[in-house]
Amino acid sequence: MENRLLLLLLVLFHFVFLGCNKNDIQYKVDVLVVGGSASGVAASVQASRMAKDVLLIEETSWLGGMLTSAGVSAIDGNKNLPSGFFGEFRDSLSNRYGSLDALKTGWVSDVLFEPSVGNAIFHNMVAKEKALSLWDNSSLISVEKKEGLWYATVNRDGKPQLVIAKVLIDATELGDVAKMCGVAYQIGMDKRETTGEEIAPDEANDIIQDLTYVAILKDYGKDVTIARPEGYDSTYFACAAINDICIEPKEPERMWSSQDMINYGKLPNNKYMINWPIEGNDYYLNLIELSKEERTEELKKAKNFTLSFLYFIQKELGFNTLGLADDEYPTSDLLPFIPYYRESRRIEGVVQFNLNHIVKPYSQPEKLYRTSVAVGDYPVDHHHARYKGYDDLPNLYFHPIPSYGLPLGALIPKEVDGLIVAEKSISVTNLVNGTTRLQPVVLQVGQAAGVLAALAVDKNIEIREVSVRDVQAKLLEENGYLLPYLDVAKDDKNFKTYQRIGATGILQGEGRNVGWANETWLRINDPLLDTEISGLTDIYPYVKVEATGKTLSYREVFNIINKIGEKENIVLPADMETFAGNMDDPITRGQFAVLVDRVLDPFNSRSVDLHGDYK
Repeated sequence: MENRLLLLLLVLFHFVFLGCNKNDIQYKVDVLVVGGSASGVAASVQASRMAKDVLLIEETSWLGGMLTSAGVSAIDGNKNLPSGFFGEFRDSLSNRYGSLDALKTGWVSDVLFEPSVGNAIFHNMVAKEKALSLWDNSSLISVEKKEGLWYATVNRDGKPQLVIAKVLIDATELGDVAKMCGVAYQIGMDKRETTGEEIAPDEANDIIQDLTYVAILKDYGKDVTIARPEGYDSTYFACAAINDICIEPKEPERMWSSQDMINYGKLPNNKYMINWPIEGNDYYLNLIELSKEERTEELKKAKNFTLSFLYFIQKELGFNTLGLADDEYPTSDLLPFIPYYRESRRIEGVVQFNLNHIVKPYSQPEKLYRTSVAVGDYPVDHHHARYKGYDDLPNLYFHPIPSYGLPLGALIPKEVDGLIVAEKSISVTNLVNGTTRLQPVVLQVGQAAGVLAALAVDKNIEIREVSVRDVQAKLLEENGYLLPYLDVAKDDKNFKTYQRIGATGILQGEGRNVGWANETWLRINDPLLDTEISGLTDIYPYVKVEATGKTLSYREVFNIINKIGEKENIVLPADMETFAGNMDDPITRGQFAVLVDRVLDPFNSRSVDLHGDYK
């Protein structure tokens, strides 16, 4: 009897124990990052470097998103702005191939590389972080918020795993996590009246940019022409390059030889990236709101379109020794894991970054430049040529803009707490997405997301309550840019000073368009004019400087600083006057910035909110 009772108790204990284990926390972390995209890797690495336990989940076995898994291994923009994590990745490529010059293999970019090499670099970065765990070949099934924590069910190796996290980061290609969390968002073009952007269309629509299934080719030295793809029609590609069958090109002003087309994305080691925008393998397909299964089915059409373009290149243009590289992707068809998505959902954030914020940052009601956490200098570039109504859309081929700083509030949903949105789904207008979608910006967005998440966990506060200045200060510590000044390299001894003062608005940069280049200059060596320091009044409203256009001397600037010091109870340094050789000499803009930063420290002493207003 006693033995039976003991056996019964053991059986009950066994089932109770198993039942409890089944519902126990499987994995608890500070930060859960969904998506091993460019921004997902940057966010994960940065948060783990700040001593946070991080879990990164990715649906494929590769890391890097559009840079690697989608095959867009040619970096656009930020050539002279190697900010933060982007600069680190570029340096890693330089080390891998021997020099920055070794990356200049094609003419579309100065930084080209094999996707597999980029994937290896990202995996090495992740592996170095002891606080960072990677679950590849895993996907998010569901997520819900309970008592301030995220409860996520993740499919890992075919089994559901429960993950509990304090902060959730959406680094997916299409903003799928944001939708699961109930974040409001837009898809497609905005109405001009809504955003105030002059070149936006009269009415909103759901048209997004073309996507591309990239092909990575290599030269096999023999005929490797593929079988004719189903539905092949050479007229789709007839004017992809100058050739005998091209009669009516869509874009006659943008015609190149077939060899130039091939060399456009030439990669190291005799490989070629085929991501050709001129009647090439761009393909219009809006699958954002489709299910995973529906997307897979629709993407077969995009894949077939790229294979048709490959067949055209081999059969009609004569490059029959070029075939899909067999040493890049471990996929059955040798194509990338995912297509290049140029556009996704765009969340409704605390702020929405629009074209006016870029073109005239200092005259907008919201001073978003004061909250910048990433920089970009690429034009507004939209791909719509494969859309059937292409001729009726705004012409956004390389629309010129100044370089810009991207605001922190664009990463933060307007109403959902505990969530940060990265990659291409940040809160920008459709037009602005044409420049913020580029790889250097997205890598910086991810790094900013990682800093923001880590600080929120550190202070046990909501994402939107994290100090803007704390995020910016950490990014500066990580060699990041806040504003895109071309005349101050990040190895300049005063780099952080100029970035800080620029972010206060006390000294404003000058945006320029020079040919294809989009620039901003702080003009540190120019004399300081009395018309250029109106930003002082925003912080110190009792300071009145008559704007006459004259050059200011050290004496006049010292008088202004002395007045501020008295009002703010700031003890001025005894050696302040040693800044000047002669008190009546003109002071330069750069010298003024150094003096104000050292003596008044407005960046740290005056907080701003996510709209750029001083608190």
